[in-house]
Amino acid sequence: MVDVRRRDEDRFVDLPGWEHEPARTEVEVEGTSFGLAHVEVGPGEGHPVVLLHGEPTWGYLYRTVLPGLAAAGLRAIAPDHVGFGRSDVPLDQGWFTYDRVVASFGAHLDAIVGDEPVTLVVHDWGGPIGLRWAVEHPERIARLVVLDTALYAPGGTPTEAWTAFRRLVEGADELPIGWLVAGGTVTELPAEVRAAYDAPFPDAASQAGAKALPLLVPTSDDDPAADAMWRTLQALRGWDHPTLIVWGGDDRILPPKVGERWARDVPGCTGLHVLPGAGHFLQEDAGPRIAELIVEHVRSTAPGAP
Repeated sequence: MVDVRRRDEDRFVDLPGWEHEPARTEVEVEGTSFGLAHVEVGPGEGHPVVLLHGEPTWGYLYRTVLPGLAAAGLRAIAPDHVGFGRSDVPLDQGWFTYDRVVASFGAHLDAIVGDEPVTLVVHDWGGPIGLRWAVEHPERIARLVVLDTALYAPGGTPTEAWTAFRRLVEGADELPIGWLVAGGTVTELPAEVRAAYDAPFPDAASQAGAKALPLLVPTSDDDPAADAMWRTLQALRGWDHPTLIVWGGDDRILPPKVGERWARDVPGCTGLHVLPGAGHFLQEDAGPRIAELIVEHVRSTAPGAP
């Protein structure tokens, strides 16, 4: 039996730019029950755009993207992965596996939108999670938007920045979450914004998910997640759903050449936008522009669009 901790809602009061009331969904994965949180803005009848955060962020990352989507009549949904944001966290770091985090996202999405096709936006670890789910459920995907993410391929080598981050995670009792996010932006984050990223994580135990995910990134073909990530990447190389690539021009963790490779490898790619002055957490540096690009992508690839 895995111990699961519910988040302390008092830690989410008066966060700058985040006045949304969360919804909570109960799911069960391999016998472990937990509550998952999401926020949504825009008309309930609008086309659903699901925005997946990565490591070590939460839905708050999309706070300047959501308004532009809602203003365009889209139903913008920002879930928190299990162990992140307002979602419950299994306290056993060993509970987190690639299969389980993908399964928890799938169960969450089923509860939110049923079988309605969605525009899926993925970033960082949201990529391995969301892209695997997408290729396993292509009928549920209207289109994709890929932001600064990667999947393992045999023989791949991580960047020096990623290797340094992994070493930090392995050696730290408690991660400096807000500091890590600030280190991946070009814009200088105010102290209160850094504190908002810290809000879900009052102690080391609450960071089980944040400490687990970096260590799940394969470093060799023998790693447990390597085969599933490689299968996902191979499927995307035959993917014909409309796919937009948006990248931070100043991303040191996953530099723009990674985005260029995505644009070459995915047959359904409709365009690549490299945003100057945007880092790895490009939503902090260019949120409204990202919203504009998503809206344009949805409209230009909708059925009947010229």
